[in-house]
Amino acid sequence: MLLSEILAFLSRVLFQGILRPRIRAFSTDFRSAPTPTASSSAFAQSMANFDADSVTYLKQRDAAEIDETLMGPLGFSVDQLMELAGLSVATSISEVYKPSEYSRVLTICGPGNNGGDGLVAARHLHHFGYKPFVCYPKRTPKPLYAGLVTQLEALSIPFFSVEELPSDLSNGFDVVIDAMFGFSFHGSPRPPFDDLIQRLVSLHNNNNQIGQKRSVIVSVDIPSGWHVEEGDVDGTGIKPDMLVSLTAPKLGAKKFGGPHHFLGGRFVPPAIAEKYKLILPPYPGTSMCVRIGKPPRIDISALRENYISPEFLEEQVEADPFNQFHKWFNDALAAGLKEPNAMSLSTVGKDGKPSSRMVLLKGLDKEGFVWYTNYESQKARELSENPRASLLFYWDGLNRQVRVEGPVQKVSDEESEQYFHSRPRGSQIGAIVSKQSTVVPGRHVLYQEYKELEEKYSDGSLIPKPKNWGGYRLTPQLFEFWQGQKSRLHDRLQYTPHEINGQRLWKVDRLAP
Repeated sequence: MLLSEILAFLSRVLFQGILRPRIRAFSTDFRSAPTPTASSSAFAQSMANFDADSVTYLKQRDAAEIDETLMGPLGFSVDQLMELAGLSVATSISEVYKPSEYSRVLTICGPGNNGGDGLVAARHLHHFGYKPFVCYPKRTPKPLYAGLVTQLEALSIPFFSVEELPSDLSNGFDVVIDAMFGFSFHGSPRPPFDDLIQRLVSLHNNNNQIGQKRSVIVSVDIPSGWHVEEGDVDGTGIKPDMLVSLTAPKLGAKKFGGPHHFLGGRFVPPAIAEKYKLILPPYPGTSMCVRIGKPPRIDISALRENYISPEFLEEQVEADPFNQFHKWFNDALAAGLKEPNAMSLSTVGKDGKPSSRMVLLKGLDKEGFVWYTNYESQKARELSENPRASLLFYWDGLNRQVRVEGPVQKVSDEESEQYFHSRPRGSQIGAIVSKQSTVVPGRHVLYQEYKELEEKYSDGSLIPKPKNWGGYRLTPQLFEFWQGQKSRLHDRLQYTPHEINGQRLWKVDRLAP
């Protein structure tokens, strides 16, 4: 299928509203369902109102009839549905299993449409930054499937035979996609798929081996070998970690006990939803997948990250901590991290109670770190009572943090004035409207005052800086640079000032992690 045809199809369904599922749990009018352009807050409200237990599960016959209707009077082609299904599988995987930790993905494809979904998913995962591999032992000679294989070969995605796969798939892959058999499959799996299914069963059975990270299993629409309506009948089948149901979950998916169940496709038109009385969750924003049911329960005590980073050694650091900070800050910028200038500001008032909040670094020179705020805010009151503070920068993508401590004083009014008028006019008006940290009766009060000031200065005239707004500068007396390492043996290098022959220098000490 040509890319132009896919784009034209997606554009058509987005603007004609065909992607909106019927949400009967809180409305009998299909038009009230969230649209693909709904805001994140609207989606959150929709999900809050949605009864997850009311999701419709399809019988095999109904699932088949829906497919026939989609590819008949509703004008879909099998390649269009396959493209959307495969994209849904890939986006579901990217929601949970990030390529930084789960990069090697093996897709095992069957001879039918389920296998085609897997081939499409492999292509999208390649573009998402994963390293896909494909096992496609019974290739379908139809042009559609041959074209999908050609697309993968053009991306240099390796194809493995069954014999080339390791007996224990965990030895070579982080994720295994089960795209062998869909809801239309009947009978018992025949070679080589019976053996492949047993390898996936073995992955789950080997889960308790100490020190071994096993591959996670993602099944497409229905776990291969399961009964479409009765599920894993004798309890000896594949037990996937993720199930990506397509169109609507099949009845057998009620027996799915894994942590991640997603719905994908987003191609159910109102006519289908009405005829089969489908109750489906709203999709977030432009996403092709949505989680079904409640998120898995997480053991907070078991959450941990084993950091892998270059060593941070004393002989490699800058003698001046300001230079070292600039070096790390530039690394955060180059890595494309979101708001690398975000920092936690901690203050303590006369009552001895600490408080912290996120602010943005807006200036840095040899004198210190500068940020701006309302001089009548809580942080400002605490700084007037105790003019000392600490800053913390955390750059997750680089496994780094920097802590800075020292005395704080206001910047000059001229410096505050200059920065104030460099801000967008909307931010200038917002600074006037917000009596920071004071109680307001509602957002409408802020909005009304903002609109009045916006109208007042609509002629482009200078917006005066509030007298109670300006900057602070923290002058560092301590720096600590932290680099996450394996087994919690983190690198921590601390800079403290000292004088030698009347010259102010910085001493570097390594701290125990």
